[in-house]
Amino acid sequence: MVKHLIFFLVVLFNCSYLFAQWKPVGERIKTDWANKINVENVLPEYPRPIMERTDWMNLNGLWNYVISPLGQAVPQKYDGQILVPFAVESSLSGVGKMLGEKNELWYQRKFTVPSKWKGKRVLLHFGAVDWKTDIWVNQVKVGQHTGGFTPFSFDITPALLNGENELVVKVWDPTDKGFQPRGKQVSKPGGIWYTPVSGIWQTVWLEPVPMQSIVNLKTTPNIDVNKLTVEIVTNEKNTSNKVEVKVFEGKQLVAKGSSINGMPVEIMMPARVRLWSPDSPFLYDMEISLFAANKLVDKVKSYAAMRKYSTKRDRNGIVRLQLNNKDLFQFGPLDQGWWPDGLYTAPSDEALIYDIQKTKDFGYNMIRKHIKVEPARWYTHCDRLGIIVWQDMPSGDKNPEWQNRKYFEGTEVKRSVESEAMFRKEWKEIIDCLYSYPCIGTWVPFNEAWGQFKTSEIAEWTKQYDPSRLVNPASGGNHYACGDMLDLHNYPGPEMYLYDAQRATVLGEYGGIGLVLKEHIWEPNRNWGYIQFNTSKEATDEYLKYADMLKEMIFRGFSAAVYTQTTDVEVEVNGLMTYDRKVIKLEEQRLKKVNIEICNVLK
Repeated sequence: MVKHLIFFLVVLFNCSYLFAQWKPVGERIKTDWANKINVENVLPEYPRPIMERTDWMNLNGLWNYVISPLGQAVPQKYDGQILVPFAVESSLSGVGKMLGEKNELWYQRKFTVPSKWKGKRVLLHFGAVDWKTDIWVNQVKVGQHTGGFTPFSFDITPALLNGENELVVKVWDPTDKGFQPRGKQVSKPGGIWYTPVSGIWQTVWLEPVPMQSIVNLKTTPNIDVNKLTVEIVTNEKNTSNKVEVKVFEGKQLVAKGSSINGMPVEIMMPARVRLWSPDSPFLYDMEISLFAANKLVDKVKSYAAMRKYSTKRDRNGIVRLQLNNKDLFQFGPLDQGWWPDGLYTAPSDEALIYDIQKTKDFGYNMIRKHIKVEPARWYTHCDRLGIIVWQDMPSGDKNPEWQNRKYFEGTEVKRSVESEAMFRKEWKEIIDCLYSYPCIGTWVPFNEAWGQFKTSEIAEWTKQYDPSRLVNPASGGNHYACGDMLDLHNYPGPEMYLYDAQRATVLGEYGGIGLVLKEHIWEPNRNWGYIQFNTSKEATDEYLKYADMLKEMIFRGFSAAVYTQTTDVEVEVNGLMTYDRKVIKLEEQRLKKVNIEICNVLK
């Protein structure tokens, strides 16, 4: 009894010590979720639901850190603790310091591999780290990665020791002093440009896998022939291995298929197949098994949806966006995915879901994910809740060279060989890691003219690499006759100043109605919107005025629209919600009514 009491007191002391050592920094606004963070249990949810195993270890939490000049050796001592996975510049990291291109950020922590993992390979996963990452385990270099938005992993088994192990991570991030994709991060934030996000900003985790294992899944539905194709990538090219896919509706097995010799598994779905849509986001569960010599060696869980994105002319000759071979006006907000306390990283999974659920509550059926890639769980939430996603490529290199309102040939940025290679590498990685999510309906390689180059070539490559989605070549950018859409931007009200009879014509950005709520702003004096009002009613009235204008333009030729934006972001105050998510700024029920009307106008 005394031993148990002593143990309890020691644990309580250690937990109290950890809490005492960490707290959010800075005086800026924060979300309510920030107050609920437990440093012992940060973002505890399984980070990759599209390919799930039961056994894993979360490495989020307090790590040691130091910021040192570029090119220094592995540090012998550290400055303090940082809460992973929040960027070093964020409040929730507990640090709140700018890194800059002349410094490197070092992380260090200890971990112990569970004894039950003996005989398995151990993978070290990073959801995302911005930007260049080097990793050591027990002073053994295990890997390097460049790119700020995509997951990566390394087999660290040969570097592991019995008992305690040391993990060290080094990150360099030049932000806007480099050519790499970075989205809206700049070293001197202001206007539409925001605070840098450097270092680890998504979950870090360990996963035990068999010697022969499933590495990746690529799921492609075809509702026209009622077939689901699943490509299974394994770590060994053993042609004698068999893969099997079972498809479930709830707990009932409804279809299955198998293959050998590395062939995709082709599954004929039930005759009365259930289609996925925003109104009915039905997901089939999947179980994928790998057999070697007829023995089960690995198994993962996944899910899939039967749905189709396409375009087709309507009876008036207007090219319309279609979902499941039916015209659908896609309408949703510009969603930048920024948080006042976590920057790129939502403070909790509940917070991550909140923005998506509110988008549904507002009556929208689509989100344009603006020049950012979210953690895997965000896309799964969109799949489950029923939201179509237009996925932007985060911009980088030179910004902007914009000559809008007519077709301009030959006005593109000329990138260096290195810059172009980095864009292509990361764009391919983004498509690869997001391919199997049913919610993603459109790829957007460029926003406006930000870093826009070789538009026709990039659009064509994207379409060939993933013919199952639509391609919006340059949202509001310098326009070229390529891809599936002509995308116009106009602020504040909607305007159709160009029309393309061969592609869908869409309004990729409009609105930006500003409303300052003084207790919920990032800075006291620099706030702006494209147009500003003093009350929620006035702002809502303006929104409804634009909605009526948009309805009329739909019949003239618009096939989709994106309203700016989901939330305020830093000094932008044109959100439907405040940056801290504490206030819905416009009158929700009035918005919902008109938004539903717009989403259903072509049905």
